[in-house]
Amino acid sequence: MVILGLSGAGGHDPSATLVVDGQIVAAAEEERLNRIKHSWNLQPEMAARWCLEFAGLKPSDVQVVACPFAKIPLFNSPARWQFALRHGYAPGEAMAAVFDGNRHYRRDIQSLREMLPRIGINPAKVRLMRFQHHLAHASSAFYGSGCERAAVMSLHGNGEYATAWLGYGDERGLHRIKEWYSPDSLGGFYGAIAEHLGFEMLDGESRVMAMAACGDPNRCDISPCLCWGAGDFRVNNELVNVVGARRYHDEQGRDYSFSPELVKLWGPPRTSDDAEEPYVHIAAAAQRALEEATLSVVQHHLAGKIAETSRLCFAGGVAFNAQLNRRLAREAGARELFVPAAAGACGAALGAATLAATTVGDKVKPLEHASLGPCYNDGQVRAALEKHRVAFEQPASITDAMAALLARGELVAWFQGRMEFGPRALGNRSVLGNPVIPGIAHRVNAQIGRRERWQPFGLSVLDWAAPEVLQSQHPSPWMAFAFDLTANWRDRVADVIQADGLARAQIVREQTQPQLHELMRKFYASTGVPMLLNTSFNRQGEPIVCSPDDALTVFFGSDVQYLVMEKFLVRKTIAGS
Repeated sequence: MVILGLSGAGGHDPSATLVVDGQIVAAAEEERLNRIKHSWNLQPEMAARWCLEFAGLKPSDVQVVACPFAKIPLFNSPARWQFALRHGYAPGEAMAAVFDGNRHYRRDIQSLREMLPRIGINPAKVRLMRFQHHLAHASSAFYGSGCERAAVMSLHGNGEYATAWLGYGDERGLHRIKEWYSPDSLGGFYGAIAEHLGFEMLDGESRVMAMAACGDPNRCDISPCLCWGAGDFRVNNELVNVVGARRYHDEQGRDYSFSPELVKLWGPPRTSDDAEEPYVHIAAAAQRALEEATLSVVQHHLAGKIAETSRLCFAGGVAFNAQLNRRLAREAGARELFVPAAAGACGAALGAATLAATTVGDKVKPLEHASLGPCYNDGQVRAALEKHRVAFEQPASITDAMAALLARGELVAWFQGRMEFGPRALGNRSVLGNPVIPGIAHRVNAQIGRRERWQPFGLSVLDWAAPEVLQSQHPSPWMAFAFDLTANWRDRVADVIQADGLARAQIVREQTQPQLHELMRKFYASTGVPMLLNTSFNRQGEPIVCSPDDALTVFFGSDVQYLVMEKFLVRKTIAGS
């Protein structure tokens, strides 16, 4: 069965995933192709066209279109009634939830039906399958993991009013145990805190996690915003997750998802990158609250299923929190925690497609790697270099040449193979460096120009060295987990990791990333360092690069001096100068 999963209608981070006879063949985020960060309110037209082209299929070959949004029951939906009752201060929003709760669904389905003909698909000739948003996230984790049985969790900002989904998966499918509804959203709570700390929602949550390492959670009382216990949690939507006129507005007229009452409680929102007090403590308290609340609901509702299966699969935007994932891996009781690289909104397309595949009787094959996007052969790369009149070299061994550059402390932009799917999968579109070089973090920030001084970088670690370096045997194919480095390595790479000594790390295996693994082996042979600094190949506010043209644009728009694309090396400086 040929199934095209499409996400993003009426929202953000649209993407497309193609599943053929249970095999995940291709997946891409629209922002990587149209170069518009988050691609707000756009459909994944370019991504869908690319997926079909890559697979050698025509639009008429698509048999099922799967979407991660569904209708809500009219009057007997607890989600709609909770939203209405808890948002009584905004009568318009509350009444709309009760009497017109499917207005977003109607908009999204209409937008989708208008888009399909633009990519050559006749809506009347395909089966349109619609799934609950959180069920799609749960599916991306469960079916992507390859587990036959597992506890499953989705924590996301919102989806058809639902904000959290806990359940399990087995040979019969996915089964819900517990669900929470807006405004009780852990993702929404954390996003509102990110806004108060001066960041944008969707991009700022990872910065909150990094800032938290610099603060003391005991110096901020988070309880007015979020309380939890006995397997439940409640968000105070008079302070955060606020809607309507109750939202805080700044002098420029922008509104935020927290209220003026929060400003009275904690002071004005952070507006300067130099401001630390009391904001680092607010971040630390929010991070601890997120971890404790999540552990509480997992241990209360999923302990039995985790004991049965030894596995927990976790998706949704909150699953991008690497420090939370570290706590879950250590304390939830599961032998293995699986988090997909595209855990957030873009991964809902993959989840819908895999749900559709199981619905029609196909057995979904596990997601062994995230290299699901476009790739470019040597001829295409050479053509791009020549088009831009860029001087280049073709060393006898590109990994020998690059290992030598890294060993002497250079930063190198690295473009190899298929683009990854999801923001936590790195190694094919990256900027790499030697993590033990003093001042390397400052140099990355200066040359790419995008990070606060306290924000850490990711580490790619050779698989055989990971147990000793990371003090863990837990799989980590992409940067979804934070680890406690051994004291020796913590001191040597202190410049690039969190202030508390934790590091977000990816374990590199030859089977899934052979070129990067070869480079790292050669780098280790000359330096004795079994890891590399690895950060995404993009500039602040831009998507990660996709094509050779994108790579050249970012490279020449930055101060990075070396670029490797497939077998070709581009230098801005002459070696030794």
